[in-house]
Amino acid sequence: MIIKHLSKRAQIDETTYVAPNATICGDVKIGKNCRIMHGTALIAEGGKIEIGDSCIIFENAVIRSTPKHSARIGSNVVIGPGAHVVGCIIHDNVFVATHASIFHGAELKSGSEVRINGVVHLKTILDENETVPIGWIAVGNPAQILPPDKHEEIWAIQKELNFTDTVYGVSRDTGDSTMPQITKMLSEYLGDHFDDKVIED
Repeated sequence: MIIKHLSKRAQIDETTYVAPNATICGDVKIGKNCRIMHGTALIAEGGKIEIGDSCIIFENAVIRSTPKHSARIGSNVVIGPGAHVVGCIIHDNVFVATHASIFHGAELKSGSEVRINGVVHLKTILDENETVPIGWIAVGNPAQILPPDKHEEIWAIQKELNFTDTVYGVSRDTGDSTMPQITKMLSEYLGDHFDDKVIED
């Protein structure tokens, strides 16, 4: 399903296959010889999504952009089933495995790999040919790659990255009003979807 959002519609090279139940919404550009498989969602909400040539996006992966964070994916990239990729840069020849998560402002340099259930956190830079092992978390710049049982060490770095301010423009220090502010802002900008139009081929 191709959806026009904020007056923008996808540009998809004619050599690219898009499964009939994939969803492509908004300002999305997809290069040559890509395969966008079943259940995938490419949702550009304010920012752009750009995908290079010969990329494989497997079933039920989600790639999103936001007004503050576009998503740019190079060529010869594989994104595995159920992966979540938002507002980041992925260079050429990168492998993002099943159920991995790549967050806003992150950058995965050429030849890097994020294995099953791996996480590359907010504003984290993964160097060329670097690997995040199964279930591990990369956080910071330069990236520290830590196992999930090192929560305190992860949080010490992550806290300084200031997720709520970076992603939502809301300070974590606003106490009980933090989540109401976030949901109000999200409701307003996601409300733009009321005006979406499905493009009939």
